[in-house]
Amino acid sequence: MKGTQLIGLVLLIAGVLALAYGGFSYTKDTDKAKIGPIEISVKDREHVNIPMWAGIASAVVGGILLARRN
Repeated sequence: MKGTQLIGLVLLIAGVLALAYGGFSYTKDTDKAKIGPIEISVKDREHVNIPMWAGIASAVVGGILLARRN
């Protein structure tokens, strides 16, 4: 598999997943305090939205790269 075909496959899969899920979530540690034996930590859950046009563009470019026969 050529490098451009591999990139095309990755872009196609990423585009389809972006269209299916619309974004992704991750957890971020924001504050942490330790006072004697007591430990306090706060975890924020962040959600990143991926625009529909970005998913479509990624899938189309990936399909074009896969379809090329050079």
